[in-house]
Amino acid sequence: MDISTPPDFGELQRFLFDLRNAGSKFSLERIRKISQALGSPEKNYPKIHIAGTNGKGSTCAMLESICRASGMKTGMYTSPHLLYLGERIQIDRVPVGKTRLMELLDRVLKVCDCLFSRADMAEYPSFFEVMTAAAFLHFAEEKVDVGIIEVGLGGRLDSTNIITPNISVITTIGLDHTQYLGNTVAEIAAEKAGIIKKSVPVVAGFLQAEAFAAIESAARRADARLYSAGDFFKDESEMPKCALEGAYQRRNAAVASLCARVLASGGGPFKGLESFISTGLERVSWAARWQKIPLKNNATLILDASHNPEGAEALRENLQALKESGIAPIVTVGVLGRERAKALLSVIAEYAKKIVFLVPDQPRALSFEELEALTPKGVSTMRAKVQEVYSNGKCLLAEDGDVVVSTGSIYLAGEVLSSLYSEPKDSMSDLI
Repeated sequence: MDISTPPDFGELQRFLFDLRNAGSKFSLERIRKISQALGSPEKNYPKIHIAGTNGKGSTCAMLESICRASGMKTGMYTSPHLLYLGERIQIDRVPVGKTRLMELLDRVLKVCDCLFSRADMAEYPSFFEVMTAAAFLHFAEEKVDVGIIEVGLGGRLDSTNIITPNISVITTIGLDHTQYLGNTVAEIAAEKAGIIKKSVPVVAGFLQAEAFAAIESAARRADARLYSAGDFFKDESEMPKCALEGAYQRRNAAVASLCARVLASGGGPFKGLESFISTGLERVSWAARWQKIPLKNNATLILDASHNPEGAEALRENLQALKESGIAPIVTVGVLGRERAKALLSVIAEYAKKIVFLVPDQPRALSFEELEALTPKGVSTMRAKVQEVYSNGKCLLAEDGDVVVSTGSIYLAGEVLSSLYSEPKDSMSDLI
């Protein structure tokens, strides 16, 4: 992979930064025009489309690993990234190099400039639309056997939703991004069910009754056969094991394995895929999802990205498992959004021997004062900068044998990795 920085990459990144600062634009009109001008590259390969409140990134990684284990050349498009923008666009789990990424983005932006005016940035394509078009183009030109496409936000109006996939997947539904998607589980489920296409099979994860009802209704209208993971895996003992830790990852693995089985039953490019489910799940890797990292001072960092109320319950399961092993961790946490923080801090306060507040370098990151106000009374906390806690392969607050959990915003996870290993981190994160 080419990770050197081409001379003009900084200028291109600055323009993308401006697009990022303009925020999200929920419409399919612009991305359709861009795609058509590029020759509709997303139509050139089979696709798996994955939406959900939580678990969609891990499920993408699992399905990618299963497909690659079968011998398929895989494209995977996910967001956000941890350190480098090209992490979002991967082939066989290798991020696109900077020179190739610059070439793709330059071509997409030239099309955008022909179709839209930079004098009217309100109507100019968004950062995510540009990235999505670049991913579709890259996968087509690299002739992937399958594209695993993660929804950015919601489903119905997400830029990725111009595709007609071979299967649609909805992992979980929770109350997150309510300002965009609705105030109830049913409303949010209906938005995510917007990825369902006519006669394309759908796999649903372990959903609440009202969420499942909304998805079932959408599938019925689209004449799309619906498969529910709960019908195939009645309890945790029946769920497949995988290389990613945590009970919630076994639920994601159940969704991924059901998806692979449904794809295999349709034959074509996915014929025989079910034979590679176990191998793929055993080999899967996905950063910042209860990822254990040995530190130099004989401590262990567990890098996590639980960042919303549903994720807080998954975090509780993992922290409870640590407690049952006799471990009370140091927890460093930084969060975007009050409702997210309230749920996470309530859980963390039950299990942490020390809570350290960090403020991610993001516009919506909560301040120290806001985090302290949301913490249950009587719980001791401290403030710090990421660089004051993580440096030179160590957690500077940890002693021999300590376990440190870093959780909250996925943007914080990227900053922790950057500081821990002195690796540069770009500023190209989403504003959602």
